[in-house]
Amino acid sequence: MKDDAGLLRWLEKIDQFGFCFIGGVPPTPEDTERLCKRIAFIRETQYGGFWDFTSDLSHGDTAYTNLALKAHTDNTYYTDPAGLQLFHLLSHTDGEGGATLLVDGFYAASILKEINPAAFDLLSRVRIPAHAAGDDHSFYKPGPTSAGYPLITVDPKTGLLAQIRYNNDDRSVVSGLDGNQMEEWYEALRAWNKCLTSHDSEYWVQMKPGTALVIDNHRVLHGRSTFTGKRRMCGAYIGADEFRSKLTVLQELAKWRASGGEERKESLRSIWDPRL
Repeated sequence: MKDDAGLLRWLEKIDQFGFCFIGGVPPTPEDTERLCKRIAFIRETQYGGFWDFTSDLSHGDTAYTNLALKAHTDNTYYTDPAGLQLFHLLSHTDGEGGATLLVDGFYAASILKEINPAAFDLLSRVRIPAHAAGDDHSFYKPGPTSAGYPLITVDPKTGLLAQIRYNNDDRSVVSGLDGNQMEEWYEALRAWNKCLTSHDSEYWVQMKPGTALVIDNHRVLHGRSTFTGKRRMCGAYIGADEFRSKLTVLQELAKWRASGGEERKESLRSIWDPRL
């Protein structure tokens, strides 16, 4: 991570696979925060900016407990969920457990579409309200109508999967459906859960101090097994736009350098760039 080439390889792995481990990180909050800021500025939320926490229930959120957490994405109660989430286990003493669960939501959604296209269609159309109201000083519901967003978002131009929003613990009451539609929606949700929890979808790993994990929160769901003892975790959120911006800029710079360029005397980006 000391140079742009290393940072680019890291970001491209996240872009390709939806998550990436990085080893050799000193198990301190300061070094982990510096690692986060190599990508972009840290996103501030009601949980703070860079977080350093234990299971002390300092916030009204299940992350601050030692309970098992099923596969989910974060920030479903935001209009704009964080793009990246970085975790680093600093220590785990006097106990065991707490394995990390990762599920590629795009993979699960593609399986659902193949075996149950009607369920996929429902979950990509029906808006699911969500909320975060565990702390007295904040109350979040996604705007502008509080109706929420579909579990699966498909890019209307390309038809490709664009985003997964799913956290059953943050889900509010689904409304606006008649009795038959509601039953169909619950059947679709059961089908989705089967795809999420199938053996080939779940990847379990025991995190250790010194190895950080970054996930694409718009694609990869995460969870954990229950644990005993005291765990100290740290990490942060980074915006999706900031991640894409840094990735694009580093790719442009790498292409410039590969063509023999040394000093940036002019803009690397043409006004006719097809991405604009």
